[in-house]
This record gives sequence, C-alpha cells and structure tokens, in this order.
Amino acid sequence: MTYRRPDDKSGGHGVGWSPIIPYLFSVPQDWEEVPVSIADLGGTEIDLRFASSKEGKLFVIVAPVLRFADNLGEDAKIEKIGPPEKVINAFGPEVIGDNVEGKVQSINVAEHDGRMYYQYELEPPHALITATAAGNRLYLFNVIGNGLQWKRHYTDLKRIAESFRVA
Repeated sequence: MTYRRPDDKSGGHGVGWSPIIPYLFSVPQDWEEVPVSIADLGGTEIDLRFASSKEGKLFVIVAPVLRFADNLGEDAKIEKIGPPEKVINAFGPEVIGDNVEGKVQSINVAEHDGRMYYQYELEPPHALITATAAGNRLYLFNVIGNGLQWKRHYTDLKRIAESFRVA
C-alpha cells in the first residue's frame, strides 16, 4: 500500500515553519503506524513511525534545513546542503545514535521528478536511509531491521526505502 502524509496533519513547530510538504512511500499492508510521542523524540523531529515485528521498522524525520546551512531559503535542495558524504555525516548520528564513520556501506544518488534523493546503506546497525530536501526542511526516511529481519527481508526493506518521495 502507499502511505501519503495527510495535508492537514499537524507538525512543524516553532517560528518560521512552513507546512510540511506531504511525502509518500510504499509500506506492506501488515505494517502498523506507531504513535509518535513528543516524549520519545530525544530532540529528533520524528514525524511518523511504522513497524512490523517480523520485518523491521521505519520512521520519518523532518528537520529544519537551517540546522545544516543558513542560506538555503524556502526552497532547499539537498544538493545545496552538500554532497552525500557531508549530509550523512551531519545527520547520520541522529538516526543511528552513533558516529557514522566506517558504517556507510553504500551511497546512491537518484532523481525523481526533478528532486534529488540521497540513498544510504549503513551497518551496523542495519539501516537504509533516503534523504531529500523540500521547502525549508530536510526529510530523512529511515528503514531499520535487526540481523534476522535484514537477512530475511532485505529486498523488501530496500524496496520500501527506495519508494520514498516528497510530493
């Protein structure tokens, strides 16, 4: 099934926040949306979570581009924030809770409808991250699995990770 963020869903707090531009991705039917609590954010702007006990979990981080560069204006592009290596070094620790040095297994750059997406595979932990920018925000789509989930469902997890688009 395809999940699309509802246009009227709240989110984006603080001064100077534009509405969050909707994003969409494919997620298996048996994955469930998990409520996001402000308490469990730990400073991270998690907008959405889904999980499957069998296959893995995913979460979307929507962060202000101002944290990465102050000259991007209201229509940020990920390539203006920097090359893929700079971007993963800047936000990777937020996703995996640790320095990413030596953990980036692969980097891929893809373009869809004129928007650039950086795709990363990290290990350990097993993580697939798709990053892009739109409006005044950076979007990080994170798909994570444990060893067994990774071994059994890697192809599905990769398909989910690569399906992420900002409308």
